Amino acid sequence: GKAHPGKGMDGAGPAAGPGGEGFRGARSRAGPWKTAFPSGKSCFERDPFSLAVCLLQRLERCVGIVTSLTNGLSEREANDALNAHICKGTPQHEEICLGLFTLVLTEPAQAQKCYRDLALVSRDGMNIVLNKINQILMEKYLKLQDTCRTQLVWLLRELVKSGVLGADGVCMTFMKQIAGGDVTAKNIWLAENVLEILTEQREWVLKSSILIAMAVYTYLRLIVDHHGTSQLQALRQKEVDFCISLLRERFMDCFMIGRDLVRLLQNVARIPEFEQLWKDIIHNPQVLSAQFTGVLQLLQSRTSRKFLACRLTPDMETKLLFMTSRVRFGQQKRYQDWFQRQYLSTPDSQSLRCDLIRYICGVVHPSNEVLSSDILPRWAIIGWLLTTCTSNVAASNAKLALFYDWLFFSPEKDSIMNIEPAILVMHHSMKPHPAITATLLDFMCRIIPNFYPPLEAHVRQGVFNSLTHIVEKRVLAHLAPLFDNPKLDKELRAMLREKFPEFCSSPSPPIEVKIEEPVSMEMDNHMADKDDGCYDNAEAAFSDDEEDLNSKGKKREFRFHPIKETIVEEPVDITPFLDQLDESLKDKVLQLQKGSDTEAQCEVMQEIVDQVLEEDFDSEQLSVLASCLQELFKAHFRGEVLPEEITEESLEESVGKPLYLIFRNLCQMQEDNSGFSLLLDLLSELYQKQPKIGYHLLYYLKASKAAAGKMNLYESFAQATQLGDLHTCLMMDMKACQEDDVRLLCYLTPSIYTEFPDETLRSGELLNMIVAVIDSAQLQELVCHVMMGNLVMFRKDSVLNILIQSLDWETFEQYCTWQLFLAHSIPLETIIPILQHLKYKEHPEALSCLLLQLRREKPSEEMVKMVLSRPCHPDDQFTTSILRHWCLKHDDLLAEHIKSLLIKNNSLPRKRQSLRSSSSKLAQLTLEQILEHLDNLRLNLTNTKQNFFSQTPILQALQHVQASCDEAHKMKFSDLFSLAEEYEDSSSKPPKSRRKAALSSPRSRKNAAQPPNAEEESASSSASEEEDAKPKPTKRKRKGSSAVGSDSD
Repeated sequence: GKAHPGKGMDGAGPAAGPGGEGFRGARSRAGPWKTAFPSGKSCFERDPFSLAVCLLQRLERCVGIVTSLTNGLSEREANDALNAHICKGTPQHEEICLGLFTLVLTEPAQAQKCYRDLALVSRDGMNIVLNKINQILMEKYLKLQDTCRTQLVWLLRELVKSGVLGADGVCMTFMKQIAGGDVTAKNIWLAENVLEILTEQREWVLKSSILIAMAVYTYLRLIVDHHGTSQLQALRQKEVDFCISLLRERFMDCFMIGRDLVRLLQNVARIPEFEQLWKDIIHNPQVLSAQFTGVLQLLQSRTSRKFLACRLTPDMETKLLFMTSRVRFGQQKRYQDWFQRQYLSTPDSQSLRCDLIRYICGVVHPSNEVLSSDILPRWAIIGWLLTTCTSNVAASNAKLALFYDWLFFSPEKDSIMNIEPAILVMHHSMKPHPAITATLLDFMCRIIPNFYPPLEAHVRQGVFNSLTHIVEKRVLAHLAPLFDNPKLDKELRAMLREKFPEFCSSPSPPIEVKIEEPVSMEMDNHMADKDDGCYDNAEAAFSDDEEDLNSKGKKREFRFHPIKETIVEEPVDITPFLDQLDESLKDKVLQLQKGSDTEAQCEVMQEIVDQVLEEDFDSEQLSVLASCLQELFKAHFRGEVLPEEITEESLEESVGKPLYLIFRNLCQMQEDNSGFSLLLDLLSELYQKQPKIGYHLLYYLKASKAAAGKMNLYESFAQATQLGDLHTCLMMDMKACQEDDVRLLCYLTPSIYTEFPDETLRSGELLNMIVAVIDSAQLQELVCHVMMGNLVMFRKDSVLNILIQSLDWETFEQYCTWQLFLAHSIPLETIIPILQHLKYKEHPEALSCLLLQLRREKPSEEMVKMVLSRPCHPDDQFTTSILRHWCLKHDDLLAEHIKSLLIKNNSLPRKRQSLRSSSSKLAQLTLEQILEHLDNLRLNLTNTKQNFFSQTPILQALQHVQASCDEAHKMKFSDLFSLAEEYEDSSSKPPKSRRKAALSSPRSRKNAAQPPNAEEESASSSASEEEDAKPKPTKRKRKGSSAVGSDSD
């Protein structure tokens, strides 16, 4: 069997470069390694390192068992022998089924007989065989020999003919292996054969709605690729006939595809058969189905992930998922290059970009953990894909794929994750690739009237909904800096102002990016030297043939593994770069390489810096020079930066590295000096190749005496980098520092918070990095820094939001956060609204910290209101605990506050009031809540000497509420109200007029501060008699009320 030359893992991948770069290039093979099969045939191409060996050995063993059992026997005897073996147990059943299955694949002459035997002996409806076919298709298809591929398709045909349950699933897995944008012979052969099976077995296909939809989606997409040769034209016609027949006969089954069905139909609209179908969809939808009302119905239906995923082969899908979950920013170029060579290098592959973009938008939805890490973000991959489009048609289709979910976006049905990549591509491309941002914004404006003119209003609303949702979800805080950016031309800005005036008039603070989003991008796949070390403490790699490529030949499971950095120092080879340098610079770099000690290297480094600062220096050499320096000083970026013992001498010694001379020269220069920007450009080039340089600069600015008071230099550096944004750059550098050196992170923390308060205090991003890695000793150190005035980690305007964010963090991280908060002197009232977000089962850390802090405070009305706003639940003791404590310590104050809140909430009983104090709209304090909490407190204090409920303000308030509340509340809280009645009975002739006023005018109730009078009592008793005479009101069952009453009795 010859090697598969198509798009696959065993094709000619990139050779592994120095340090194992790339996805680990595939080894070339002379041919398959023959196995011990009786016929000398093998399923897979083999070499000693293949991960297929494990599977193959098992299949060989099963074939051996079948052969030994049936050798020399007649057909009937052989069948009896196989059945007798199967009766021994499940393992034996599996052995025979897999043995016969393997013979079907490797022995075409015996295939019919082996399949018949398999059908006779299988006791699980061929389930073992179906699972094994799926496994081979998903994991090993690219390594299958041609004979086995042919036999696998033959076996599928037989399974379908026999109507085996589950064959439709195998059929869909086969369709997934048909690559889009690929017209190589083997891919066309597979597309043709699967289509033939679906056409021949049409009645069987019609039994499965999902198979109908998946087949239509697959072949509608493939039609676009099949043109040119007569063979492809013939295949295309078969595909057209197949799709048209299913769309016309089973349209509502195809409807489940959703809006992407319209996108695929648009691509084939000029084919006569589809042209006629379009006329029916638009003008006569009922012809297709009585349930179909028109194209809008379809466009408002979101496409399921399974359809978007079905157009990527398992290999493509695995690679993309790897890039979005394991590859760090700065390392992606080598993976992108591999992917491009493998799948995007031919003219036919232009159509594949749409499939990839739809998959990334609709299927790849990373977890919060991945979003908040430095993993390559989705928008960066999409940005790169856009730059690889070489035709206008492909570019337009790619942009439509990116914005497709925007056009009819509904927040109720659609996900923010589907629309987020487009806005972030535009936002992050503004500085490095303004042309990409401009073309996407232009497309967004023009698609509204041009997508389908009769639905222009719907498309406009969809795009408006998308932008509104983006701002609400804080993907971007403001759109004005994007829509009204001076880098855009006037016409485009005018068009944006005309189309989206609502989003162009915001104030212009710096754009805030959602905290979880990594903000790092490497879209330009043509720039040199991007694949040199970036976060090089662990380089991840794809394994091209699922093989372990080390010489020991150990097996590894089929998935990707990081390639650990080797400890052995390899000799530095900077030869490729030296040839690109001027002679004088080249000599100095060579001296630097030969320098035996640090002092000598520093002298040469200073000479290099001086040469860079010379007027006639060619700035285009900066990138090459940066590559040389990065290679020569790799050791600088290994190990700990901070000295073990921190003294003035040890700090000065630690900042004496040759590379730090660039920092020193920057510190000594004025910002308006022309050399200043040149050195920043050199650092920016270095930063692209070695991102650790960022936190090394922060360390130098903090530790070096020469840099005293120069911390703002980092801001200039951040703006000079490709990121171009201080917040982004700072967060990435602190993240890199956190991963490499926690001691250094703690050392830098006070300076970072002091020098960059706007970047650090507005969100919990940096705080989360810190509390995620510090130990108790480091926590105590930070608390001391706060209390000594060296460190401020919270400020009033943002502390509440940060504490709310922290509710999703790990337990120890939350406790650290609260400890650090309590070290500050921020009034507790500032953060008391957090109580509305705390659920007793989900947030025990915050509740316990808050409870212990509240017990130290005198209760204010706002505090009491927030405490009483908590929903009542038998297991949630928070409110009762703090109220009891305040009863013991501040009973008179608490009584006044509760009276005030009861009267306020009783004044407008039928309106849901939103309390407009410092609390948010979440606070919905109801009269019933207050009464429930008071009743719980009453029960808790029953057996104590505490006389909280005998205080005048409480009794007055209870009486006030009782006089106006409905019968259901009177019954439910009868024990509570009985306290007020006793108080009424024991009162002696209070003034009348006040109470009358209170009754006649609800507005005056809040002023009712005197006991009720006898007249009032008689009025209330006669009212209650009247109530007794009336029929019972409509049932508002409150089962808990009787229980409470009986318990207290």
